[in-house]
Amino acid sequence: MDDTMLIDSFVNYLRATKTRSQNTTKAYAKDLLQFLEYLKQKKLSEPILLNVNHLHIRGFLAHLRNRKLSKETVARKLSTLRSFYKYLRTEGLIEQNVAKAVHAPKTSKKLPLFLYPQEIEALLSAPKNDILGIRDKAIMELLYATGMRVGELVSLKVNDINFGANYIIVFGKGSKERIVFFGQKAAESLEKYLKTSRPYLAKNLECDSLFLNKNGTALSDRSVRRIIEKYVKAAALNSDISPHTLRHTFATHMLNNGADLKTVQELLGHSSLSTTQIYTHVTKDRLKEVYDKHFPTVESETQRKGL
Repeated sequence: MDDTMLIDSFVNYLRATKTRSQNTTKAYAKDLLQFLEYLKQKKLSEPILLNVNHLHIRGFLAHLRNRKLSKETVARKLSTLRSFYKYLRTEGLIEQNVAKAVHAPKTSKKLPLFLYPQEIEALLSAPKNDILGIRDKAIMELLYATGMRVGELVSLKVNDINFGANYIIVFGKGSKERIVFFGQKAAESLEKYLKTSRPYLAKNLECDSLFLNKNGTALSDRSVRRIIEKYVKAAALNSDISPHTLRHTFATHMLNNGADLKTVQELLGHSSLSTTQIYTHVTKDRLKEVYDKHFPTVESETQRKGL
């Protein structure tokens, strides 16, 4: 089995087991091909990927850092290698996971970007009341109301929506099933889209995807990102805002309004509570902001007299 076949075998395994999202699987394949190109300079016996040791992996990470890639990107590529060599060990092709002994660079935890209530209001108010505007408003309302990932949103089918109880059954990472809820505003936007826009966009009655493009087929992740970018610009908001920002906003607003961390974890579909805990830092920042805004700053009598 040559190196390309090893990568293809790993990618096919991920697709078959659905342990990673489609986007993650594509990223893994790209990372491994990049690693293979780097190794071709090392004059290793073929198949090259089976003759790697931990020093080769360390050298690859150093190579990435020399190219000014961020610590987060380098850490993600190491995660790819760990998963790949774990798979090869499971298949009996190697004796040990050589990537396991390599430590990831320490990354600084960045607070997630989120929108304040007035900003999310401006974004949701940006679409026009036409065929595509009605669709786009429904998309943004649903992303904000549920906290779902954009990949989960574009996979939705019409029959996945339960309007009676205002919930959706979503299949997240690793095909894990969870229930997400949506409020009245999102329900109204969805109903308007289904009555007004979707029948106009639908070219093929057999297509059951919830959100359609101009050609009557399912919207892609990239299309949703372009839609968000369009309205971010129209509302004159931070240009770094993406569909994932609405997920961050959902989590932040839930916690700021009293939701417990475990509930937010379940709604977001995080497998670990530690993943959700980053939002507690956001709420602490919010608490400090409110404190600084409202705590009395009047100078004392002693200070005014210069004593």
